Amino acid sequence: MRRPVPGDPMSLTPRLDLRGGRDCWRDDATPQILADAPPATPVDVAIIGAGVTGAILADRLVASGRSVVLIDRRPPATGSTAASTALVLWAPDVPLVDHIARFGTQGAGARWRAVYQAVAHLDARVRALGLDCGWVARPDLYLPGDVLDAQGLRREADARQAAGLPSAWMDGGDVSRTFGLSAPAAILSEGAWSVDPVALTRGLLRQVQAAGARVLFPVDVTALHEDEDGVSLEVAGVGSLRAAQVIVATGYEAGADLGPGFTLGSSFAIASPPGQAEAWREHAMIWEAGDPYLYFRTTPDGRLVVGGEDEDFADPVRRDAMIPQKARRLAEKARARLTLPSFDIDRAWAATFGSSGDGLPAIGPRPGSRRTFLAHSFGGNGIAFASLAAGLLQQALSGAPHPLAAAFAPDRFTPMTGSGTAGAGHGSQTSPEEDAP
Repeated sequence: MRRPVPGDPMSLTPRLDLRGGRDCWRDDATPQILADAPPATPVDVAIIGAGVTGAILADRLVASGRSVVLIDRRPPATGSTAASTALVLWAPDVPLVDHIARFGTQGAGARWRAVYQAVAHLDARVRALGLDCGWVARPDLYLPGDVLDAQGLRREADARQAAGLPSAWMDGGDVSRTFGLSAPAAILSEGAWSVDPVALTRGLLRQVQAAGARVLFPVDVTALHEDEDGVSLEVAGVGSLRAAQVIVATGYEAGADLGPGFTLGSSFAIASPPGQAEAWREHAMIWEAGDPYLYFRTTPDGRLVVGGEDEDFADPVRRDAMIPQKARRLAEKARARLTLPSFDIDRAWAATFGSSGDGLPAIGPRPGSRRTFLAHSFGGNGIAFASLAAGLLQQALSGAPHPLAAAFAPDRFTPMTGSGTAGAGHGSQTSPEEDAP
């Protein structure tokens, strides 16, 4: 690994147009976050990014006794967080059976259980804090698609149960009787949640501010200078701040950190007016085993939210121009899948999102650095991966890497280039069982 030297600058992230259209989260009565003054003395951890990932990280680190400052170029929760449809699921986009083929039974199971435990930890924390953020337990219903058919779902359910995860296979009759939906089969899982992502982020930030953390915005971190004793952050309009360690949680504005195996695309979503979400029973969060998958959820005020229709480009002009067309297609798919007579579109939006070659996030040391870490929730489970990052990085900052650190390392797709390099290809070069705790 390259050793940082005093004065060695690390450039940071580009400014991207992350979303377009009108989402359904930011017209609520949730109080806005007030900006703080910069800290007068060095802090233990500086977190770059005050979206949902930064907020979850800050809450975990402040609770562990660390002094924290969060810095964002936007007001908190107004970037990608505001465009999230916030299905808090522990199942990654890539099926477990595919992960078993790639990582082995033990390695795949360890990865999935880590995400499951991260969601359970977040649930306990939200409940302990009493956050008013629409945090509600929902059944997770996984339907057949072009990735897994009904028999594929049966194999997937068996693999999850063998891994100790709370999933069960349902036949078509069970799906119809329980949820009022027509499908040949499904996987029903416990431990999933719906949430208002903006309210969650603001609630956590208010908690950490009350505990002494500082939230600075709208200011831009333009460079990092890492030395043997810490990191200096150049902050436009503020000057230089000092931290012992830094976490870059800038989401899809990852910039130079977006290495091999991580890509950006566009996703689309629509929402009905409030009070119209009676399309199926139990208010399950529904998604398909497809690529791209279609998903459905309801909100506490009775909206029906439908998302999908992903594209493999991130150009914001082209993306936003497609919102009307994508909204119509999502409404048509919702009517067909849910046998609805109509679907009134009240909100329609689009957003940049990130994906990875294995459906898992980028969490760990920034390549070439010893004091700067990354928490990029690439994949369809951003909030779940944010809680995973909080646990992994809390341990890494203490100098004791988690047993699964290599499984989520940002450089795991980098080909092996020789001994001792930062890009040691953690994910593709290890044995299937190596990452199990």
